[in-house]
Amino acid sequence: MRVAVIDVGTVTARLAIADVENGRVVRMARQSTIVNLGEGVDRTGLLRPEACARLLACIDQYVAAIAQSNVGATCCTLTSAARDARNSAELLDALAARGLTAQVIPGDVEGRLTFLGVAQDFFATHLLVADNGGGSTEFALGQLTDAGVLDLDFVQSIDVGCRRITEKFLQRQDPPAPEDLREAHEFAAGAFEPLAAQWTDGDAAPKKLVVTGGTSTTLVALCKALVPYDSSQVHLARLTLEDVEAQERRLAGITVTERAELPGIQAKRAPVILGGVVAVSEILRAWDLEELTVSESDLLFGLSLVVASTAQNQPSLVGWKPEL
Repeated sequence: MRVAVIDVGTVTARLAIADVENGRVVRMARQSTIVNLGEGVDRTGLLRPEACARLLACIDQYVAAIAQSNVGATCCTLTSAARDARNSAELLDALAARGLTAQVIPGDVEGRLTFLGVAQDFFATHLLVADNGGGSTEFALGQLTDAGVLDLDFVQSIDVGCRRITEKFLQRQDPPAPEDLREAHEFAAGAFEPLAAQWTDGDAAPKKLVVTGGTSTTLVALCKALVPYDSSQVHLARLTLEDVEAQERRLAGITVTERAELPGIQAKRAPVILGGVVAVSEILRAWDLEELTVSESDLLFGLSLVVASTAQNQPSLVGWKPEL
């Protein structure tokens, strides 16, 4: 079955056209556009008109692509920025006018969908999955069994992401002052460590960390100076804590304009990349891990599987039913 899924995040809006067979994504074409929907949301609690206009212009292109793709079902979800904003209903109305029944999904659903996508590469493997986004980071610990059942120890969404960190701490100076960077680390550590402390000892402690999101994929691209971006060199690549710290030192010592010129980064991601790297480094430290694996099989994969199963009147794989 061919499905179309749109994921509207705090920084990026993404489209996937996926072919699903026997409960697996066998082909997927993706588009990703940095629209910065969450610009200013952490401070004001509102979506800005100009941010919504950027998103809707992007959505118009996505809807046109879907119309030409012979899909059997379409789903649109929104995450952290829309959860936080008091005026999200206005944006949902604008999306409805374009034929999309958009849903603002809770953080735990976002975490389950991402885990389902990531675990397609790690059947019957106990994993900690961290979906590090613009406004929040979703953690899920557990496994996808050989029978295709999610067996999760916990799922939790924490309001720490690259844009939130940037707007709170890293926009005062360019490049940021050492004390601002220190405050950013303390903020992320203070949010992640209480959760990690419950799960870093004993048999349930994760042995493998898989991270998704634009920060982690950009970190790989920066380390390898990928121009152009090459998914085959990013998906399932490994990064050590030392790799992450080295890129943080590099990024923290230059301006946003200079970051935008580095090989391996999208220019529009340059303003928020340092905040994302701070978050990723504190994820590793909180869980006392020295290495992570980067995955591109993220929420888009999980959402595609759930949309296909729902369209075929099968039980939801994550305990949540999308509006198609």
